Amino acid sequence: MTPAETEARISLAACYRLVARLGMDDVIYNHISLRVPGEPGAFLLNPYGLMFGEITASSLVKIDIDGRKLSNSPHEVNVAAFVIHGALHKSREDAACVLHTHSDAALAVSAQKDGLLPLSQFAMRFYNRQAFHDYEGVAIDLNEQQRLIADFADHPVMLMRNHGMLTLGRTPGEAFMLQYYFERAAKIQLMMQASGVPIIAPPHDACEHAARQFWDLKGDIRIPGEREWPGFLRLLDREDPSYRD
Repeated sequence: MTPAETEARISLAACYRLVARLGMDDVIYNHISLRVPGEPGAFLLNPYGLMFGEITASSLVKIDIDGRKLSNSPHEVNVAAFVIHGALHKSREDAACVLHTHSDAALAVSAQKDGLLPLSQFAMRFYNRQAFHDYEGVAIDLNEQQRLIADFADHPVMLMRNHGMLTLGRTPGEAFMLQYYFERAAKIQLMMQASGVPIIAPPHDACEHAARQFWDLKGDIRIPGEREWPGFLRLLDREDPSYRD
């Protein structure tokens, strides 16, 4: 195993642990995948049957773009993970890491007509930058791949209606932070809607300006995860560094 793959495994295992620690996991379901550096057409995925809080660097399964195992692992591969992740890894060069969850708040707003609304600063980076994919049942049919690709287009996040969400990143840190910020924004939206009082939404121009600030990296704004990710790794290392095993 190359040093680059070892580091990729550690980073991806950390991502799984953090999703679990923040309560955004779903028992043994959901999945986060990562391209293997220097090995085109190969990516790392969680072993089907382990909870996110149990994932370690060495337990991750390496598979090819067709879903065949490339590493000696006793674990199964989640078929739905291949349908979703394989499609995005094939179609998006920037999709080094693909993160899929059923997190509560994101799932709730996925069933709302307009999805995430620009009601908080957390939501602004996603203004006019969220994709939608209608529910088609459990994602195990290969013919759904082309519709996933078309619906995602060039957006950084996608709400899967009545199902969950997807984020893409150049690193696990970026994909994780997009999930984190989206979930925070969705929770705040639901709290506002539950308050029963009129909600003030910023005008379009302000929302679009804020979104461009985030994506154009204006001022001291950085790529999601560039500054935050090392702090999250330090948190894991203090609490339980076994993800590195």
